[in-house]
Amino acid sequence: MNCELDFWVIGGDLRQVRLAEALARDGHRVHTFALGGQGEELPGLTAEPCLKGVEQADCVVLPLPALGADGLLSAPLDGEALSLEQMLDRLTPRQVICAGMVTPPAARAAEERGLVLHDYFAREELAIANAVPTAEGALQIAMEELPITLHGARALVVGYGRLGRLLAQRLSALGARVSVASRRFDHLAWAEAFGWGGERTGQLGGWLCGYDLVINTAPARVLGREELADLKEGALVIDLASKPGGVDLEEAARLGVKVIWALSLPGKVAPVTAGRCIRDTIYHILHELEVET
Repeated sequence: MNCELDFWVIGGDLRQVRLAEALARDGHRVHTFALGGQGEELPGLTAEPCLKGVEQADCVVLPLPALGADGLLSAPLDGEALSLEQMLDRLTPRQVICAGMVTPPAARAAEERGLVLHDYFAREELAIANAVPTAEGALQIAMEELPITLHGARALVVGYGRLGRLLAQRLSALGARVSVASRRFDHLAWAEAFGWGGERTGQLGGWLCGYDLVINTAPARVLGREELADLKEGALVIDLASKPGGVDLEEAARLGVKVIWALSLPGKVAPVTAGRCIRDTIYHILHELEVET
């Protein structure tokens, strides 16, 4: 971007900290709030004690997800308790407001105030970019938790979307014997074309006993009692699906199956990369809205 803009980055985790730093390095004026004072000291980057002046921002960036489990603005690095409504009441229709995982109630709350929340998490380019650190983080967990190498391990990737494709490719490159589970026949055809095995999601019971590692990417309950009971002793399950997840955790605990529900991996394993990906996506939104850059 060629024009200096005024950004406020409000709440969130290390991804937002690194986002603010990246924006400042690009020459913008950046204010942060509810980030626990974390981040480097950079020219143009100011940690604010309150929201005074936020109405002057060109672009306001709210966290990913925008709301925490308590229904308040997500701010895990700070003790600040701020409702979305309180935040929106400070903003104006002229501003570009970006937020992650915008729920229908949040969108309605903005609309009632004449505001629009641009959901950067819903953007395809961010979904693709986020799949890379998520895949790497899942492999890191697998290598730390399995008593065997990934080379030679039998691994099943459930779901063959953006993330499933990257996982299957990376597991195969490390020497794992990979299979893909999907409901779609074209996905299974692609798996076969790459030399991988194929399973039908929804028909996994009775076919899981040979796998050392199962990684779920499907945003639906795919591993229930029948499927979990079929896993061999010592198998590891990694669930990458957003809430409510794809694994029956209570049943897994009862059966003694080790399940790791790994949420928000980009922010945990690669916050710098994740922050830059969010920055690039916000730049795309500003470009499409014809904000002078």
